[in-house]
Amino acid sequence: MSGLVGVIDEGTKTLSFSIYTIPDFKEIAAHVVELCLISPKDGWYEQDPREIMASINKCAEEAIKMLANQGFSANDIATVGITNQRETTVVWDAVTGKPLYNALLWKDIRTSTTVEKIVAKVQDPNHFRSSTGLPISTYFSALKIRWLRDNVPEVRKAMKEGRCKAGTVDSWIVWNLTNGALHVTDVTNASRTLLMNLETQNWDPELLQTFEIPEEMLPSIHSCSEVFGKITMDRSPLRGMMLSGIIGNQQASLLGQMCVNPGQTKNTYRSGCFILCNTGKKPVFSSHGLLTTVAYKLGPQAPTIYAIEGAVLVAGHALSWLQSKMRILPDVKDAKRFAEEVPTSGEVYFVPAFTGLYAPYWQPNARGIIIGLTQFTRKNHIVRAALESICFQTLDILECMRQECGYKIRKLHADGKLSTNDLLMQIQADTIGMPVFRSQFVDFTSFGAAMCAAHADGLDLWRFDPEKDYAHVKYDTFQSTTMEDERKERYRKWKRAVKRSFGWVINQEETKMHEDDEGNNARLPSLPVNIFFIGSFAMLVHAISQSHSHRV
Repeated sequence: MSGLVGVIDEGTKTLSFSIYTIPDFKEIAAHVVELCLISPKDGWYEQDPREIMASINKCAEEAIKMLANQGFSANDIATVGITNQRETTVVWDAVTGKPLYNALLWKDIRTSTTVEKIVAKVQDPNHFRSSTGLPISTYFSALKIRWLRDNVPEVRKAMKEGRCKAGTVDSWIVWNLTNGALHVTDVTNASRTLLMNLETQNWDPELLQTFEIPEEMLPSIHSCSEVFGKITMDRSPLRGMMLSGIIGNQQASLLGQMCVNPGQTKNTYRSGCFILCNTGKKPVFSSHGLLTTVAYKLGPQAPTIYAIEGAVLVAGHALSWLQSKMRILPDVKDAKRFAEEVPTSGEVYFVPAFTGLYAPYWQPNARGIIIGLTQFTRKNHIVRAALESICFQTLDILECMRQECGYKIRKLHADGKLSTNDLLMQIQADTIGMPVFRSQFVDFTSFGAAMCAAHADGLDLWRFDPEKDYAHVKYDTFQSTTMEDERKERYRKWKRAVKRSFGWVINQEETKMHEDDEGNNARLPSLPVNIFFIGSFAMLVHAISQSHSHRV
């Protein structure tokens, strides 16, 4: 059977609908829209769940319009797959279908106090790592659901009355597309909630009890590739089409890059970076802070493939910060040009820990620093240091993966919008000391989801063969040009800079006591001393200038 596959790709900043031919997986139509990011407080990140659904309808409508020029119509779309930003959490009213609060994004850190409460309860942030592969962190959905219950009266009331549903964004999308008939998720998204047991691939009773989350409000867990049901949403351009694929966006990228053998590793370079290493049919539990996650499961009876993962929270976002906040860059696109104007970063190191550090450090109280500044430092050095920070953070994770996965990592597959920066890719190869294979196909996320949707039993569309290159992707190869001693020395300095970023956040009560103490005991007595030093410095400058004028 021939046909087309549509893919909903819901990301942090954008949402798209793409249409692929089968079996050659050629993208013949796509439409993308920007999603609004809501940030009511520093470190708080939200999205309107209703905007997500409206954007899906808009993108699907526009993409379908493009089919006529290709000799196709909407009737040729045999099935639809979904890929989505993971950990982002939505809660909604099962009776009205309306969201009870905005979606809390994966990078939202408002749950830090909730993390502290849970850690105090179980005495160890890694208490559940052996069953979930995850530490107790603001990152994961369980903490977000618990925060919503504790802080939003509407959510708490709906939970008490048994009409509250919760899930990652894929669950919200499916619920709406099927008019509430399906409340489902897949194993990749479920493995990022801190509620699923990796061995049983079911919701874990101990975890549900710890976070006080009723199982009834959660979706049922399925494979990434199976027929879930039909789209019945009245106003959807996709009405009548099948839903047969769900997979988290980074796992979709791993599959799309054909990293299907143990040891194969990819990094997606966007506002953040996500490095995943395929570990095969057995989960590898990290002792260095990496996450154990499900990579994919291509059917209810298919084996579960696992991966270990590390996230670089701030990658391209560091360049955006230099543009919008610091005004150092006119545009993020100028980063390559600015950085190339200097041969090195001039020993400047930039640790962009704006909201803490994730794997392998897991330091929520770390904050960003730029260190190594001298009177010769130019903005070009800082831009280059920002690019290098992306590469060093990637190396941090690869070093742990090398130790723990038990397989030789021989090259790094790269994709994502930021990977189009040639200088960044060369710095990455020089930093890690191995080849970087950048695909000329920028984003594999939608492609991976299309593979899942087309592979589902019962559709007779296509069968996945791990030995074939379905996308016929061409790669640009970046070889390392540095010596091992040089790489080790620069990495040692990076580690020193990272350690200096630790422990910058102290609680508000301690901060206030410190400020009061400074104000009462130090400010007035130090005033004459300050005047003395200022005066002395002024006289010294004057003396140097006079001496210089005499010599001239």
